[in-house]
Order: sequence, then structure tokens, then C-alpha cells
Amino acid sequence: MPPSRPNFFAGLTRNTFLLAAGSFFADVSTEMLYPILPIFLTQTLHANGTIVGLIEGVAQATQSIVQGISGTLADRLRRHKAIAMTGFVAAALAKPLIGLATIWQGVLGARLLDRIGTGTRSAPRDALVAESVAESNRGRAFGLEGFGDNAGAFCGPLVALALLFWLQVGLRTIFYLAVVPGLLAFAMVALVRERPAAVGTEPKKIARLKAFPSSYWKYLLITTIFGLGNSSNSFLILQTRDIGASLPLTIGIYAAFNLTAALISYPAGSLSDRWGRRNLLLAAFIVFALSYLGFALTRNVAVIGLAFAGYGLFQGMFRAVGKAFATDFAPAGLRASAIGWYNTVVGFLGLFASVIAGELWDHLGHAAVFYYGVASAAAGCVALIAILPAGQAGHRRRPPE
Repeated sequence: MPPSRPNFFAGLTRNTFLLAAGSFFADVSTEMLYPILPIFLTQTLHANGTIVGLIEGVAQATQSIVQGISGTLADRLRRHKAIAMTGFVAAALAKPLIGLATIWQGVLGARLLDRIGTGTRSAPRDALVAESVAESNRGRAFGLEGFGDNAGAFCGPLVALALLFWLQVGLRTIFYLAVVPGLLAFAMVALVRERPAAVGTEPKKIARLKAFPSSYWKYLLITTIFGLGNSSNSFLILQTRDIGASLPLTIGIYAAFNLTAALISYPAGSLSDRWGRRNLLLAAFIVFALSYLGFALTRNVAVIGLAFAGYGLFQGMFRAVGKAFATDFAPAGLRASAIGWYNTVVGFLGLFASVIAGELWDHLGHAAVFYYGVASAAAGCVALIAILPAGQAGHRRRPPE
């Protein structure tokens, strides 16, 4: 009898797929708006590059601060699903408010509300993802969630493109319509069955910072070093437009970036279960550096498209492996907190990197943004190798099947 083929989705559960579907619809809602938001700001509201960087940096930092708080609260209350659902609703209802803005400060306020909702849902949702599978399949679970997230990010710009150029709707109308997939995301998560908290867990002792091992803090240090130059994707979009790409082509390139991220997410998460998270994370940093170098060196649209695709490889790998790695260093009762504070670090660095990138963009030239990112990625590679040796990877390798 011939040997049976391994199941590509072995070890995943109904909850895993529902959470991935929730991420898909949530990102359709967000990414309908993301590629047109910097254009809306600069062309409709006449904001400059510094304002774009400020809005995106502050929005991302706000999201990540809330993630740390939300993750800690979810661990304390042991109500991951309820807190996640609250965030899904808030993020969905915030989208139309961006379209109502007539000044950039209005966009900032609406983006803050949107990111508060996103931050509220992310850490408890990720804890649900980690709990949906056995530890040996955790990379796969985060890879599937990352696939859903990035597939939504691929479809969202295409929906925006169809609305703009096929149905001829205005920019503001797209912001209003984005509420629909946001509410579908809420419906998916509502169907998730949350596991009851383990007997004997003491909520008051959960999420204390001293409960995390030293390897977790080393991991956050590496994330910090790399994140110093990981600025908002808005600068990649603006650079693509600046070299002469049309608006439809820019949105199409951005959609292709998200498709690439979606396609690599699950394989990257699965490989990290087998080969180790550290190796996959190092590869992601290297891919980031090469992609940013492409943005710095060329003004050819085709090459920029390839660089954007390379950045998609980084994005898919970093999202799946980075979150799984964070949970590897934490006990079961601290998973939401571990991911939440990890995302807080990423977000604070996103604020710093985006503000710096805005200043570089306006005063030293567009290429300076990307050379700065290359330098931070190189430093991150050195830190990963030096600070977190292979033997301290924080997880057990999955045995061969």
C-alpha cells in the first residue's frame, strides 16, 4: 500500500480557520483604504510627507500601545474572545470617519480610533491562534492567520481599484464602504469557541513583567534594533508614485506585494516549526535589506515592482514567524501579554522610524529613507546572531513526519 500524502493543513483546527477568515475580512477593510490614504492626504487634503509619516507613525504606535494593554487585560480577565470582538467592531466603525475628514487632523483622529480597535483585537486574537493548535504546529497556525491577513491585504486594493476605475466611485465613498468587510470579520470571530481557562490559573499573577524569561527580553532587543528603520509602507507607495507609476499601477503593485506576503506566510510559519524561528527571522531581515536597497537605487517601475514583491516576502515571513517566536518564550497564561508587548515594541519603533523617514524624505531625499532602513536591517541581523544564539531559540523543533 503506497504511503499516504501528508496533509498540508495537518494539526490545524476549526478555530484556526475562523480566525484566519476574520483576519482576511479585517484586512480587506483596512487595505481598501491603505494605498489611497497617502494620496488622499497629499492630493485631497494637501498634507506633506512629514504629516503622512506623523499620522502613520502615531497611528501605528497607538495601535501597539493598546495591544500591550489589551493583551495584559485579556490574560488577567481570561476573556480573549470578548476583548477581540470589541476591537473588531471599533475598527470597522472607524473607517467611514476617515472619509468624512476635511483636514488632516480629522484623518489623524479617525486613524487613531481605527488603530485603537485594531490594537484591542490583535493580541487576544493571536492568543486564540496560539491556543487553537498544539505547540508543534504553532508556526503553521500563525502562518495561516498571516495568509488570511495578507490575502485580505491583496484583495482590499483590488476592491478599491474596481470601485475607483470600474464603478467610478469617489475616494471618500471607498472609506464608507470599508465598514462591510470589517463587520464580516467580527462575524467570523464570533463563531470561535474559546477554551476555558486552565484550572488553578491566578489572574492577578498573570502578565507580570518579571514572569518573562531573559530570552524574551533579548528577542525584544533584537526587534528594537531592526525596527529602528522599519518605517510605514506609505513611503514605498509614495516612492512608487514619485518615479512615475500611475495610480492604478501603484495600487496594482501594492496588491501584488500583499499577494506575495500571503503566499509566503503559511510556508514560512510551517518551515519555522521544522527549521527554527531564528533562521527564518534572519532570512526575513536579509530580504528586507535587499528590498529597501532596490527602492533606494532605482527609478525603474519594473524594478520597483520587484522590490515591492521582495518586501512582500519579508512581510509574510516577519508577521508569521515574529509572532510565533514571541509566544515561544512565554508560558500559556502569558501568551496574549507576550504578543501584546512584542507588538508594542514594534509599534513604538514604527512611530520613530516613520517620523525619521518623513524628515529624511522632506530634507535629505527619498533614497535616504531606504538607506536608513538597510542600515537598521543589517544591525538587526548582527544582533540576532550575536544576542540570541541558535541554542536559545525558545522552542523545540518539530520532529520529522
